[in-house]
Amino acid sequence: MPPSSTTRTPTDSSASISAGARPQAPVRDTRVPPALLLAVIAVCTAVTVANIYLAAPLLGLIAEGFGVRASALGWVAALGQLGYAAGLLLFAPLGDTADRRRLVAALALAAGVAMTCAGLAPGLPVLGLTVFVASAVTVVPQLLVPLVAERAPAERRGRHLGAIVAGLFTGIVAARVLGAMAGDVFGWRAVFIGSAVLTVLVSLGTAALLPADVRPRRADGNPGRGGAANPLRGMARTARTFAGSAELRRACARQSGLFGAWSALWTSLALLLTGAPYHLSTGSAGLFGLFGLSATAIAPLSGGLVDRFGARRVVNTAYVLAAVALPLFWLGGQRMWALCAAALLVHAGLVAGQVANQMRALSSTDSPSAANTGYIVVAFISAAAASALAGPAFTHFGWTGVCAVALCWLVLGYVGGAGRDGGRGRRGAVAASGGVTR
Repeated sequence: MPPSSTTRTPTDSSASISAGARPQAPVRDTRVPPALLLAVIAVCTAVTVANIYLAAPLLGLIAEGFGVRASALGWVAALGQLGYAAGLLLFAPLGDTADRRRLVAALALAAGVAMTCAGLAPGLPVLGLTVFVASAVTVVPQLLVPLVAERAPAERRGRHLGAIVAGLFTGIVAARVLGAMAGDVFGWRAVFIGSAVLTVLVSLGTAALLPADVRPRRADGNPGRGGAANPLRGMARTARTFAGSAELRRACARQSGLFGAWSALWTSLALLLTGAPYHLSTGSAGLFGLFGLSATAIAPLSGGLVDRFGARRVVNTAYVLAAVALPLFWLGGQRMWALCAAALLVHAGLVAGQVANQMRALSSTDSPSAANTGYIVVAFISAAAASALAGPAFTHFGWTGVCAVALCWLVLGYVGGAGRDGGRGRRGAVAASGGVTR
């Protein structure tokens, strides 16, 4: 992921002009080898994103602790996803204007405090609030994705983003598998507190290793590139970017369908596995999340396929995989082999779609942080809505109801994302960077 040493991106240029910046030649930062930096960012992504999904495998234990039914707690998992979407709107656009090191460090400390409060929550309202807040400030991965895209050579941008997506899904798997196992041994409260400590340590370490911020400064010498780090301005910029790019909206729709379907199934999976006909313990049910490790291998492969064949073909393939997985999930209500096969297929589809659609989003505009924010916010709102509906669907209609929710999301996502891509296919990233291979 070598830094740019020849040409500034349009993002930098437009921000400089709007703020009256004086031209500066980009500076090569050599403190951290590019491969090491990419690995560190991937690890940070895994650790922080786990916070969003930590509640899902622990719902049974949380329900026991507060004396309620586990199927009535789907809203807790949904609050995590809604909180993440809210945090993205507030903080992720600041990646275009704020010092990333300071922002990552501040959000890490806030996440640690919120996760600790969640572990000490005296009741469900406090738990829900703290899960929402913790997820809102767990947006560090999306602050770093544009950095990866900026510093990667255009012809390898898909592979580098694939490495970050691999870290993201590793974190989701860790939340389900390790979180559930630790919850069985130490209790759900200890899991939240332990995650708080790990989040702070890893995020602060990542912030310390981030390259020096070499984007142009304002003419007055202040570090704000294009304006102060104002969340309201960032939200407005995201809204303008989203409204002005049809390709961004199509990428959002397609990923919303995949992510919502996956979220409905994955959030409810613990309810299926711990009830009839499987009757597994929380820890044993959590082991099922190991199938998600397939994402770690699929993500870099998907990035290479995007670089070679274009994002649109990869997205269509992702939908085919998800469509094949859905009837297997339904059959998995009674057959474990079908559930295992479906888990592999749906993860392959979700990860391939994530890499390809995120490439489409980042290459659809010259404001990568704003575009990435809009993309992730829409996807997580979709996932939160699907998770919120999956709980009642399971209560009233069983596993078949959950599969029906997933089917609706897939259909809506595919239809909503239909349309031509305006020519930003395989080389969209090159076009977005002014045609410069960096």
